[in-house]
Amino acid sequence: MSHLDVAPGALAPRESRTVPRLLIGLALVMTALFVVVPLVYIFHRAFAAGWGVFVQNILEPGTLHAIWLTALVALITVPLNIGFGVAAAWALSRFEFRGRKTLLTLIEIPFSISPIIAGICYLLLYGRTGLLGPWLNEMDIKILFAVPGIVLVTMFVTSPFVVREVLPLMQAQGSEQEQAAVTLGASGWQIFRRVTLPNIRWALLYGAVLCSARAVGEFGGVSVVSGSIRGQTLTLPLQIELLFNDLNTVGAFAAASVLTLLALVVLVLKTVMEARR
Repeated sequence: MSHLDVAPGALAPRESRTVPRLLIGLALVMTALFVVVPLVYIFHRAFAAGWGVFVQNILEPGTLHAIWLTALVALITVPLNIGFGVAAAWALSRFEFRGRKTLLTLIEIPFSISPIIAGICYLLLYGRTGLLGPWLNEMDIKILFAVPGIVLVTMFVTSPFVVREVLPLMQAQGSEQEQAAVTLGASGWQIFRRVTLPNIRWALLYGAVLCSARAVGEFGGVSVVSGSIRGQTLTLPLQIELLFNDLNTVGAFAAASVLTLLALVVLVLKTVMEARR
């Protein structure tokens, strides 16, 4: 066979399988070391003393109150963020107005500011010696070191999540279907319920799941505005820190396992949402 009678593809460079295998192996090792092993260790330490001790630590009044308060804050924060996120995404995607880019930048500020700084800002605003502190004292309104302060700082930290998930989808879809519904005589509520909401439902649910995960695990901002009052303003992350400081490692790992379980549930929901999208 002459040098011209070469089989097709014979001169093509062969792909090396070594590099992909090394990268996959490295990813698996890093995931095991930094994700799987810590998760397994949390549950191992939580149940090391037996199921009875685990249940006893979970049913401890301080931990129960922390779980209840964390759930309450999430139940308040997530619906408010859904309403704010949809309204903001609608305004940014459907209308052109002066200051539109500024509004979008302001919405994204919580992504770049430390939650602790946000907590200090609320402290300087609503504290006794803050800007609104004297007026709040006169009106007998308590925001800091109470549930309202925890809700406010959690709202600040979690506010961008729904907007950032819904806005790109609404911009990509355009407003043609909504305009067609207007020409057919549909009201604003009918347009939102029958046209807009079905189109954004998975992005909306995905943003709500991310918002829930952030609300449940928030620590920095809440630690500043809550005052860390035992049995009153301790959320679950703060309760875990308190138990560690009290050298109650079994109780701390028990509470941490609950928080970890909530995070895993959110992760499963996130994966399902991504698949559906």
